[in-house]
Parts: sequence; C-alpha cells; structure tokens
Amino acid sequence: MWAIERGGVMREGELRPTTPELRLSDMDRDGADVSVMYGPTDPMAIEDAALRRACYEAYNDWLSEFCAAQPERLIGVAQLSMEDPQAARDELARLAKRSGLRHVNILASRANPPVYDDSWEPFWSLAEEAGIPIGFHLAVLVKKTRLDEANRGAANLVVATASRYAQEPPGMQLLEPMTGLIFNGVLDRHPRVKIVMAEAGLAWVPSMIQGLDIWYQRTKDGRRLTGDGPIALPKLPPSEYFHRQIWISFVDDPLGVKMVGNVLDADKVMFGSDYPHPASTWPDSQKVIADATQNLPAGIRQKIFRDNARALFGIA
Repeated sequence: MWAIERGGVMREGELRPTTPELRLSDMDRDGADVSVMYGPTDPMAIEDAALRRACYEAYNDWLSEFCAAQPERLIGVAQLSMEDPQAARDELARLAKRSGLRHVNILASRANPPVYDDSWEPFWSLAEEAGIPIGFHLAVLVKKTRLDEANRGAANLVVATASRYAQEPPGMQLLEPMTGLIFNGVLDRHPRVKIVMAEAGLAWVPSMIQGLDIWYQRTKDGRRLTGDGPIALPKLPPSEYFHRQIWISFVDDPLGVKMVGNVLDADKVMFGSDYPHPASTWPDSQKVIADATQNLPAGIRQKIFRDNARALFGIA
C-alpha cells in the first residue's frame, strides 16, 4: 500500500507527489523542512542510445522545473545513465553549468560496465571537480528479481521471503559497487568525491566494513585468499573511506540508529522518509524518529535528521 493511500490522501487522477503544492503540503504534515527527491528506481530500459540520452535529459529538465516552485525545500536528484559512462559524464557536465544542482544519482547496482570500471574514470574526474555528491540509490528490480527467483516453488512463501530479507538486506546490493570503488582505486584517485548510499539502511553496514577491513589486512599481511598473482590494495583500510567520503541514508532502522556515534560515523548518516513509497514512514515520521532516538544524544540526533544533509547538499 502506498504511503499516500495509508495517509488517506490518494485520489484517482491526482498526481500528488509530482504536484508541487500537494507535495509541500504532505511535507508539512510530516514535519519535513526539505525533501531530497530521488527519481526512477527502475532502469530506463531503452536500447537506442540517443533516445535514452534524450529521456534522461527530459526527466532532469522536468525535475528542475518542478523544484523551481520552492527550490530551498524541493531538492531534485538528477538521474544519470547507468549503462553509458560517457553519457553520464556529459549529462553531469550539462547540469553542472546550471545553478542549484546539488545531487545526482546512478543506479550503481545495475551499472554495466560497473561504476569502478576504467571507462567511468572521466566521470569520476568531473564529479570530483564539480563537487556534486553522487548518489547510489537502491534499484528496486535487483531485490525483486532475486526474491522471485529464490522463492519460486517454496513450501512456505512467507518464511522463505522473510528469512531471505533478513539474510540479504536490500542495501546489500551496493556491496559490490562500493567494494569496487575502494579496491579498484577510484576513491584513492578521487579523494574529494562524495558518495551517498541512498536508503541503504544502517544495521548491516558495520559488518560489511569490518569484513572489508579484515580482508584488506589479511591480504596486506600476506595471508592471501586470491592466489599468487599480483594484487594492488587501496592506500587505506576500507573503513577510512567511509569516514572520509561515504554517506549513508536510511528510512526505518532503529537498531542501526543505535550504532551511530560509535560504530557508524555520526557525520555521515542521514534520514529519509521514502515518501510516497510503500516502505515510507510518512505521515508518521515524527513518531518513528522519536521512538528510534529515545536514548540518542541530542547532538547526534540533530546531525542525523538535519545537519548532515544540510552540510552535504548545501541547504541554507
């Protein structure tokens, strides 16, 4: 059930999330000062490269017009090609010439070639130069397809689906792209690039970071698990890149919130309501936040729910 249906405001023929005054009204109802809005979470499956470029441009131009209604409250996240590194670079260059661009997104878990492939190097150079944070929002089809394939024919679909969800949190689809950026040297070559693991969730991330650090240290110490061929390691332990240039956002993660300030960097975590999707906390985000942060220091709470996003996206 979509959040706006649960909230009693879904009306036939009304495009509520894409009508500025209605979206702003819903933000007010939820206590949200600013909305950082990600676009399509399914790939644009268009074979014709020129047409695909035109579609990305058309979407991003519409998004700019939409946000013009209240640019300090509506922060549009431009969508970039996941299948054409040169097209992604060209569109970032086009958009960066405009004032007001604060964030762009690539469906990294579906990118082909992967975002750490050498063909993306010109893109990362421009991203670093422009200073625009690069988002890796979750791609819906990755998890949906994996669940469908794994659970087809299961004796108990509820048990199979729930156990697989717990075993493989949706954010885990970003494990391979993030590992690639670190171990393929992209973040060494571009230390000022800013990455946002959008709606990835928190609780699973410390285990990922620890696993990467252990593998890095064991390999550095000569306890190799990759054969005897030459291998190049990143300059720093993987956890250092998370401290330096990787942000993580979440929707509803009470256990993960408890980790912020100890195992997760308090300056690199942000909340999002995921409006208007079924998993959204809207219109009850304030209650969800209050319940999750009862024992959280006030300073960390303010960073997660306000200051970190304001600093990263340049929100006044």
